[in-house]
Amino acid sequence: MKQIPQFIELEGGSFRMGSENPRSYQTDGEGPVREVSVDAFSISATAVTNEEFSVFVNETGYVTTAEKEGWSFVFSGHLPTDFPETRGVVGAEWWRQVHNADWKKPEGPNSHIDDRQSHPVVHVSWFDAVAFAEWAGGRLPTEAEWEFAARGGLDQSELPWGNSLMIEGEHQCNIWTGTFPTEDTAEDGYAGTCPVDAFKPNGFGLFNCSGNVWEWCNDWFSTQFGEEHPLKNPKGAQFGTHRVIKGGSFLCHDSYCHRYRVGARSSTTPDSSTGHQGIRLAR
Repeated sequence: MKQIPQFIELEGGSFRMGSENPRSYQTDGEGPVREVSVDAFSISATAVTNEEFSVFVNETGYVTTAEKEGWSFVFSGHLPTDFPETRGVVGAEWWRQVHNADWKKPEGPNSHIDDRQSHPVVHVSWFDAVAFAEWAGGRLPTEAEWEFAARGGLDQSELPWGNSLMIEGEHQCNIWTGTFPTEDTAEDGYAGTCPVDAFKPNGFGLFNCSGNVWEWCNDWFSTQFGEEHPLKNPKGAQFGTHRVIKGGSFLCHDSYCHRYRVGARSSTTPDSSTGHQGIRLAR
């Protein structure tokens, strides 16, 4: 029996998309803020869990991109101190190529997800995300749908719950606390992924739209948004090399990657897989 996340039905509507915050990343195409409208759609309250992805794999025999390639990128701080030296990412050397790292073994051969069934599945490429979505009777959200849902009805707030990172001294999301990339104090309760329903939901009932794991969108990445005003059901560029990802992850920190804001965006190639890349469904 398919086990897919609970879906939230949204009526759609108009909202102001993007960000012109002075701290935003203009080269990411966060701005200009633009009026966008989306039709009614449904979106999953949470990211897809390891348990849900396991059902998909068991029923279909699906093999992920990372499994086919034989490796994926793992954050170095999650590896043993005596882990053999492997290839890193230039300019982001905390990402290490780890052979046999995949969704079942997030930190490599000696790791497992037995105690992370309610955590988001990671090491999934865009192709893996699309395959899961089709099996589950859904699809990936457009970037506009994702941001409309993540804002939870708030106009131009930086975060799904407002503009302050913490409320009355309490953390509201799973991001990096401490000094990136050397010390994660886990003050928010987690050093790594957290359960998909951790922390409070936003005004629409969605959990963890800021932090935890990046979430794939269907759109090709572009910084050009067209001349139509308001934009209605935009679906991104017609072609490209990178797909849009939204939401940030447990590795985001103000000093390095302030992209856990709902108006922020980033991109990666559709065949890439990392230890902080997950899936949220729409339909």
